[in-house]
Amino acid sequence: MADIGTLALILLVTLALSQLSLKLGVPAVIGQLAAGLILGPAALGWVSTTPSVATFAEIGVIVLMFIAGLESDLSMLRRYLRPGVWVAVIGVVVPVVVIYLFATLWGFSLVAATFLGITFAATSVSISVEVLKELGALDGRSGATILGAVVVDDILTVIVLSVAVAMFGEGESVSAWPLWVTLLLQVAYFGVIYLVVRWLAPYVMHLGERLLPTASVTITSLLLCLGLSYLADWFGLSAVIGAFFAGIAVGQTPYRQTVDRSLEAIGYAVFIPVFFVSIGLNMRLAGLGQDVWFILALTLLALLTKWLGCGAGAKLAGLDWADANVVGAGMVSRGEMALIVAQIGFDAHLLHRDFYSAVILVIILTTLIAPFMLKIALQTGQRPKENAL
Repeated sequence: MADIGTLALILLVTLALSQLSLKLGVPAVIGQLAAGLILGPAALGWVSTTPSVATFAEIGVIVLMFIAGLESDLSMLRRYLRPGVWVAVIGVVVPVVVIYLFATLWGFSLVAATFLGITFAATSVSISVEVLKELGALDGRSGATILGAVVVDDILTVIVLSVAVAMFGEGESVSAWPLWVTLLLQVAYFGVIYLVVRWLAPYVMHLGERLLPTASVTITSLLLCLGLSYLADWFGLSAVIGAFFAGIAVGQTPYRQTVDRSLEAIGYAVFIPVFFVSIGLNMRLAGLGQDVWFILALTLLALLTKWLGCGAGAKLAGLDWADANVVGAGMVSRGEMALIVAQIGFDAHLLHRDFYSAVILVIILTTLIAPFMLKIALQTGQRPKENAL
């Protein structure tokens, strides 16, 4: 029963701090991270990462990535394929390269420096979308380009993350096969993904609709999610890649909205908050003062590499300077995606504990700063009505 009490305490504190975060105008995830920080070893020490908490957190990240795939708008990507690909590719390459060089100069190993770059290649535009909606620019060319680019960005980040964990990570989920076998298996897995997206998912979801039990469509979608996650793990990839592509597959069927509503209710009620709390539980306040220059430098690089990289990609794709500036600013926020990457890397021993708390803090700072950058870019350089589609 102790685990039940722990879960109740986690949900109570996350609910209260999420509400406070939203009242203050910051994402609810900040409150959930704060809950883990307060309840964990960094402050009160009431909650630790027990096997039960770890299991809930693992389910949480799988459900979160499934929802991310489910909400990926491939029609928007097809409509804005060229600018979306330019923005995403350059916006991934620039942070990886620049932050890798920075980390090596700071004394990181080759593997740790590469993973730090991958962490800050991720983008989460949920906050940017709210700002674009608020200022009437979501349907403009820059807004639509951001929505298309984030799909490519997510796919690239998830794939690169999964391959990095398979090649360099340590832990239970890392493949024991030789490297060349692992790479062949991963190629085979992406072949399986194509078959699922193209043929299997529509058939399975239609079959689920015809079954009698309550929520059979939701259960069927979860079977696809968990099945592909398990297969990804078996093939030496991260389980999140299976969940993400399962979400994309289900998102191409007529059952997308039904599943989205059901899974959001399940995920955000229990599992996803526990995942973000688990990140806070691993944070330590001791030593952050010694890392202040690392935190400041990495925050500056995290902001500039996405802003300039994605902006350059938008300009190369044919957007004017004002729209390119908006696209760059709109892709800066790291949010949930970077937190997921950081946690997976931490579990695979790719991110050293000494820098874990500093990296999480930088992700939080970029997430908080990003909407202000976007508002300035919109207000100084874009006229939404003229750019509307």
